[in-house]
Amino acid sequence: MHKRLSLLLGILVILSAFVTACGPTPAPTAQPTTSAEAFKACFVYVGPIGDAGWTWAHDQGRLYLQDTLGIETAYIESVPEGADSERVIEDYAKQGCKVIFTTSFGYMDPTINVAQEYPDVYFEHCSGYKTAPNVATYFGRMEQPRYLSGIVAGEMTEANKIGYVAAFPIPEVVRGINAFTLGIRSVNPDAVVVVVWTNTWYDPVKERQAAEGLLDQGCDVIAQHQDTTEPMSAAAERGLYGIGYDADMGAIVGEQVLTSPIWNWGPYYVETVQAIQNGTWKTHEFYGGFADGVVDLAPMSPLVPDDVNAQVEAVKAEMIDGTFDPFQGPIYDQGGTLKVPEGTIMTDAEILAFDWFVQGVVGEIP
Repeated sequence: MHKRLSLLLGILVILSAFVTACGPTPAPTAQPTTSAEAFKACFVYVGPIGDAGWTWAHDQGRLYLQDTLGIETAYIESVPEGADSERVIEDYAKQGCKVIFTTSFGYMDPTINVAQEYPDVYFEHCSGYKTAPNVATYFGRMEQPRYLSGIVAGEMTEANKIGYVAAFPIPEVVRGINAFTLGIRSVNPDAVVVVVWTNTWYDPVKERQAAEGLLDQGCDVIAQHQDTTEPMSAAAERGLYGIGYDADMGAIVGEQVLTSPIWNWGPYYVETVQAIQNGTWKTHEFYGGFADGVVDLAPMSPLVPDDVNAQVEAVKAEMIDGTFDPFQGPIYDQGGTLKVPEGTIMTDAEILAFDWFVQGVVGEIP
């Protein structure tokens, strides 16, 4: 009797293994755990952590995660987008990282490729649009603080000509330029934004040269979508104004930087890891704003008048309570064609695929 029972149990185990092997690959299932030692979160950075911008902001989030939950974290900085990043991501998966945060748009396909090979590892890709059972995307409504910083620039310019040092012609960057321009023209309809592309994320020399070229054209405020403070320094050295990005660049460059749209990734990283630890993580496309604490505006320079500061705070409150959106109509494109009628708001899908400039932008999307 015991032999037959043992034989039957053995057959059931074999059949169970066979069904599992032939079935579809499920999303990873996290087992609840409170052991900090058993969990390792890893980060792949496109620039150096000392850039005072994009990578610095992500690393501050990593440190916040590490300090809040007491888990082990690791990072690799200045990883080129493309094949090199895939190798780095795979190495992390092999090393036992439970979750890997890949923090640049160009890591999207490499992240997806590695995730297919490591279904029990969680992957979070910043700013991309491809997901999988074990891959989520995350980003923030940077258009909100971009719009507010535009109000500041529009009130402070005297030349009505504002320069914008832009990275790559992708929807993320186009979206920021448009929100900034709409904010400017909400208070100063005569002002224009002149865009120069560098096709870089972090190249201090090239980005400074781009800013200097805009200043030579008569721009008296410089904004940027770059990971270096050099465009801000170029403006400050001429006694002109800057609008930073990623982190509070005024804290480094000085009061000529009027304010900076900034990132605050820490709370999102903590929430993500906690979801994995307690088994509630599911693939998603996170797109948070002021209300989620992911984006914000750095403190104003003392050079910004109190009435401008008050104006910005009033619009920010409307964004938080949902009564105002940076991309609500009417919005016209560069040629004057109505693209977003009055009474309507662009959908997330539309703004995440931005491939046209709003009225007031001088420049082209390559």
